[in-house]
Amino acid sequence: MSAPAPVSAAQLAEVALTRDEYELASRRLGRTPTEVELGVIGAMWSEHCGYKTSKPLLARLPTSGARVLQGPGENAGAVDIGGGLACVFKIESHNHPSAIEPYQGAATGVGGILRDVFTMGARPVALLDSLRFGPFEEPAQRHLLDGVVAGIGGYGNCIGVPTVGGELYFDDSYRHNCLVNAMCVGIIEQSKLTRAAAAGPGNLVLLVGADTGRDGIHGATFASVELNDASSERRPAVQVGNPFLEKCLMEVCVALAGDPRIVAMQDLGAAGLTSSSAELAHRGGCGIEMDIARVSRRERGMTPYEVMLSESQERMLLVVRPRDASSVQAEFDRWDLHSDVIGTVTDTGRLVVADAGEVVCDLPLDLLIDDVPLRHPVARRPAALDEQLAADPLAMSPPWSMGETLLRLLKSPNIGSRRSIFRRYDHQVGDDTVVRPGGDAALLRVRGTGGAIALTTDGNGRYAALDPRRGAAIAVCEAARNVVAVGATPVGVTNCLNFGNPEKPEVFWELSEAVEGMREACLALGVPVVSGNVSLYNDTEGESIAPTTVIGMVGHLEALERHCAAGFARDGDTVLLVGPVGMDLGGSEYQRLAHGVNAGPRPTLDLDLEARVQAAVREMIGAGLLASCHDLAEGGLGVALAESCILGGRGAALITRLFALGAPVAQAGLLFGESQSRFLTSAAGEDVAAVRAIAERHDVEVRELGTTGGDRVMIADVLDLELAEVARVYDQALLTE
Repeated sequence: MSAPAPVSAAQLAEVALTRDEYELASRRLGRTPTEVELGVIGAMWSEHCGYKTSKPLLARLPTSGARVLQGPGENAGAVDIGGGLACVFKIESHNHPSAIEPYQGAATGVGGILRDVFTMGARPVALLDSLRFGPFEEPAQRHLLDGVVAGIGGYGNCIGVPTVGGELYFDDSYRHNCLVNAMCVGIIEQSKLTRAAAAGPGNLVLLVGADTGRDGIHGATFASVELNDASSERRPAVQVGNPFLEKCLMEVCVALAGDPRIVAMQDLGAAGLTSSSAELAHRGGCGIEMDIARVSRRERGMTPYEVMLSESQERMLLVVRPRDASSVQAEFDRWDLHSDVIGTVTDTGRLVVADAGEVVCDLPLDLLIDDVPLRHPVARRPAALDEQLAADPLAMSPPWSMGETLLRLLKSPNIGSRRSIFRRYDHQVGDDTVVRPGGDAALLRVRGTGGAIALTTDGNGRYAALDPRRGAAIAVCEAARNVVAVGATPVGVTNCLNFGNPEKPEVFWELSEAVEGMREACLALGVPVVSGNVSLYNDTEGESIAPTTVIGMVGHLEALERHCAAGFARDGDTVLLVGPVGMDLGGSEYQRLAHGVNAGPRPTLDLDLEARVQAAVREMIGAGLLASCHDLAEGGLGVALAESCILGGRGAALITRLFALGAPVAQAGLLFGESQSRFLTSAAGEDVAAVRAIAERHDVEVRELGTTGGDRVMIADVLDLELAEVARVYDQALLTE
C-alpha cells in the first residue's frame, strides 16, 4: 500500500471520527490508515454500526428465554412458535434519510429490514411501522408524512408483504427530526435458519443482487451526527430502492434457506460492503480477502473508497464452497440476478481489500469490531424535570364539557382513525391477516399449525419526556397489553431507541434510564429482547427529540379460534373494566389538547399488577369468556369506549355512578386519564361470574360499567353522543379540509 497523506479535519468530519479516535486507530495499527482504511474505520466505529455509546447499556437487557432461538448479534432475532417453526423479527430506524428524502428514506428502510429477515432464510409475512412527525397542522409535516407513507406502501406493496399495523404520533419535538421505524416479521422452519457467520478458509464470497453505485455513501456516519441546515445537501447519502429486484432476491434467498451449499448469508445494509464483509468474517472467527475490481458497478470511475462504502440497496453476500459456486450462481441467474465471486474466506482474522491486485485496505477485524472505542458520557438528570413533575393536572379545570372533550380527543391526529394511512398499504396480500390494522394488534394465521402470531409496535415520547424509565417500561407493557388483547402470549421484543445527541449529559441520562425501564418491564413480564436498533443524534441545531423508546412485540396464540377483537361484538353484553380505576392525566393526550402542556406526575405503573392483569385477561380470552377486549391507552377509558363502539358498529351505555361523582376535573381524570394496566372488555351476562372468578384468582379488580347496544355512546349523565357523530369525527382525524 502507498503511504497515505496527512488527514485533515474535513476528512475526519466526513467519516465522523474525532482526532483522538483517529490517533487511537493509528496507534493500534502502528501506522497511518490509508484513505480506504479511514473510511472503513469511520463506518465501523460510527454509532450506527459500532454502538459505541449504547453497547454497555444494552448489555443489561434480558435476552434469553425458553423460546429464544436467536438473540441479539445476528441480522434478526428468532423465537419458537411451535410446530417446528421460528418467528424471525426485527425493527430498525431510517430517521435521518427520511428527514432528507422522505419517499426513498422510508422505502429503503423497509427494504433493509426485509433483508434482515430473509437473509436468515425466513419468508417475510408482515411489516409494521412506527412514525413520528411535527404538528400535523403544519403543511411541511404533512408533506413528510405523505412521502414516508408513500415510500412504505410503495416498497411493501410491490414486494408482496402486507403492512399490517403500526403507530403514528405528532409532537413539536419531532418537527425537525421525524422518526421512521420499520419492523419486519418472517416465518421459517427452525432447521432452515441461516446464520451470517463465515466459515471454511478457501470458501468463496459471492456478491449478488444490484450493481453498486454511489448512492448511500457515508450513510452510516450520516446517521451518527446531528442534522443541520446543510443536511439537505447530503441527499447522496440517501439510498435508492428497487422493490422489484428485492422481490427476486427474496425469493432466491428463501428458496436457498437450509440448502447445504450455503455456508453463510449476509445482507448489505449500513456501511455496505464494509460492514457486511467484516461482520460476516468476524462472527465466524475468520478473515476475508476481496478484490473489489470484481464488483459490478452501475457508475463509471468509482474509487475503491466509494465501492466499499456504497449503500446501494438489494445486495447480499453469500459464502459457498468452491465446488458449489457455479450451481448457486445458476440459482440467481434464473431470477435474472447478477452475481460475482469477489473474494475468499481466510484464517487470518483480517479484512484485506485489493483493487485489481493492489491492496488498499488491510485491517484486523478485532480493531473494527471488538476494539470500537466505547464512550461513557456523563449522565445528568434535567433540572427542569422537577418543576414539570410538580405540576398538578387535576388543578386545571376542563375547558369543555365531557362530550365535547371526547369528540376533540377522537379528532386528535394522535388518536383518531388511521384508515387514511392503512388504505395506502396492502394489508391483505398473502391472505393470512385475521385481525386487520386499527385494532390493538395485528393477528396473522400460521399455516399448518392452527395458531397465529400477534404483532404490534408501541411507544410514547410524552411519558418518556417526564420520566424516560417509566416511559420505556410503559411502552413494553402497552405492547404486551395489545398482544394480550387479541388473546396471544407475548414471546419476544425488538426495540428501537430513538434519542438525541448522547454527548449531552441530559440525553445520555434519558437513554440510560430508558434502557433500565425496558429491562425492568421485560423481566417483570418474562419477555426477552431478541433484536433491536439504536438511533441517536436525532437533533437539529441543538434541539433534541423527546426520548422515544419504540417496542415491537410478537405474541403467539396456539388456537386461532380463541382470538378476541377490540370492537363490541353483540348487543346486550356487559361492559367490564379489568384493572384499576385511575386518574393519571400527566403526559396525557387530554392534557396536551386541553391545556397545551406536558407536566405533572407521569402515569403510575405497578409491574407486578401489570403482569397479573395480563395473565387474567389471557385466561379469560382463552376460556372463551370475553366477546371483546381493548387496551386502555391514549385518551383513557372514554376513547377506549368510543373505539370499541366504532369498531363493533354498536353503541354502549355506561350506567355506573363512578363518573357522575365529583367535580368536572375529576370526571376528566376518570374518563381521559391514561392510567396503566387496564382493559375494556365485554362478556355475556351469564359469563360475568366466571370472569370475576378468574380476576379474583389473580388479585385483579373487575368493574361492571354498563351494557352494549343501541346507536349512542352514553356515560351516566356525563355525556351522551350519537355513535354516527362519534365515528364521523374519529374518521376525520387525519383528513385536511
